[in-house]
Amino acid sequence: PCFVHAGPFANIAHGNSSVLADQIAVKLGDYVVTESGFGADCGAEKFMDIKCRYSGLKPDAVVIVATVRALKMHGGVFEFIPGKGVDEELMNKPNVEGVKKGCENLEKMIENMKLFGTPVVVAINHFEADTQEEIDAIREKSIAAGAEDAVVSRVWLKGGEGGIELAEAVAKAADKPSDFKFLYPLDWPIKKKIETIATKIYGADGVNYLPEAERKIDLYTKQGFDKLPICMAKTHLSLSHDPDLKGRPTGFTIPIRDIRASVGACFLYPLLGMMRTMPGLPKVPGWN
Repeated sequence: PCFVHAGPFANIAHGNSSVLADQIAVKLGDYVVTESGFGADCGAEKFMDIKCRYSGLKPDAVVIVATVRALKMHGGVFEFIPGKGVDEELMNKPNVEGVKKGCENLEKMIENMKLFGTPVVVAINHFEADTQEEIDAIREKSIAAGAEDAVVSRVWLKGGEGGIELAEAVAKAADKPSDFKFLYPLDWPIKKKIETIATKIYGADGVNYLPEAERKIDLYTKQGFDKLPICMAKTHLSLSHDPDLKGRPTGFTIPIRDIRASVGACFLYPLLGMMRTMPGLPKVPGWN
C-alpha cells in the first residue's frame, strides 16, 4: 500500500510525510519506504532531527537516489536553471570524468547520512543514455564514501522486476546493526544548533546572522522556544545557501536573514540567504 499524507517541500518545510502515515505503514508491512524531499541536506536531515525525534521511529537504512545526469550537472558538464531547458546533447553525451567530478556532491550526501549512524545504499535511477562506465564510476565512488552498495534501479522500464536488486540491497543494509543518533540535542542554544547543521551538513565555514535573526534569537530564547529543533529554509539546488554553487562547495558562510517559529509544528525555521517561503511558483508566475 502507498500512503500519501502531507507533503510540504523540504526546502521551506520539513519535506516529509506525516508521522501518522509512517506509523500506519509500520503496522502493515515488513518494510516501509518513506520519502524525504530533495537531497540529504534538506528533507533527510529534517527527517532525522525533527520527524524521528517526535515520532520515536528510527530508520534501519537510508536510500539516496542519484542519477548520472544530475551528477554530470554537479560536475559542471551542463547548466541547469529552473524553468529553462537544458542542453540535452551535453546531458546525454557520455562523460565519465564529469560524473566522477559530480560525485563530490553524492559523497557529501553519503557522509551526511552516516553522521546519524545509519547504513546507506545508493539507488542509481537509470536513464537510457547512461553508460556502464558512468554507472561503475558512481558505484565505486559511493562505496569508497561509505555506502553499503550502489545499485541500478530500472523500475521505470520493468516495473517491480526492475527494482529487485535494489530491494535486496536495501533489505541487506537494513539487517545490519545501526547506531542511530541525532545531530544535536534540543537543549543546545539556537545558534549552536544552526551552526552544527551549517558546518556538518552543508560544509559551511560558519554562519552570519543579520540583525533581524539576532533579534528573533533573543526573543525565542526568552519565550522558551530555544529548545525546539531547527528546520532550515534553504535552496535545494546546492549544498550551500547559493543555488549557483554546485558540487561540493567550500569556503562559504551561511547568511541567516531571519528566524521564524512554527510553534504548532514545534520547530524554528531560519531563512538562509534569499530563500522565500512561497512554494511552487514557476519561473514566470501565472499572475504576472
